[in-house]
Amino acid sequence: MTEQGTPHEPLPTEDARELAGVPDGFSRFWTPYRMAYIHGEGKPADASDRTCPFCAAPGKADDEGLIVHRGATCFVLMNLFPYNSGHLLVCPYRHVSDYTELTDAERVELGVLTATAMRVSREVAAPHGFNLGMNQGEVAGAGIAAHLHQHIVPRWAGDANFLPIIARTKAVPELLEDARTRLAAAWRKED
Repeated sequence: MTEQGTPHEPLPTEDARELAGVPDGFSRFWTPYRMAYIHGEGKPADASDRTCPFCAAPGKADDEGLIVHRGATCFVLMNLFPYNSGHLLVCPYRHVSDYTELTDAERVELGVLTATAMRVSREVAAPHGFNLGMNQGEVAGAGIAAHLHQHIVPRWAGDANFLPIIARTKAVPELLEDARTRLAAAWRKED
């Protein structure tokens, strides 16, 4: 038996012909958990170091904090609201908001962990490419501007559809816990 959503088994959808009203020809893939992201649930209003989820994560067990790897000055964790399956973040342990505030050691390790994240993602999920990025400041799109974080987003040909454009929602076919477990196991091989 394969996991739901793997290449061997299609994602569970609901045929529109079975719904009330006039069928529109589209199947329904229900992702109600995404409403938490849309409504900003769990996002701190002011991410001081006491309320910052990136400061809190290292104090939790790896699976609870969604941590894939712990380095000396930076760590890698799953994005709680991923743009795509396997979306990772590299964060310094220190609560700093700007790239220029990193120490030389933090800057080097952030780069090394980004490269390792790409290698591990390729081994685990065979993406066709990546989006790498760091949004500096709320006006630049940083969801949590107070704590610097580098995005590593695996991409596959055809992974985008109408949902992000029309519904401002991304269907992510893998649970965070499952992705974290696979990535953490592959990361240990890198060490």
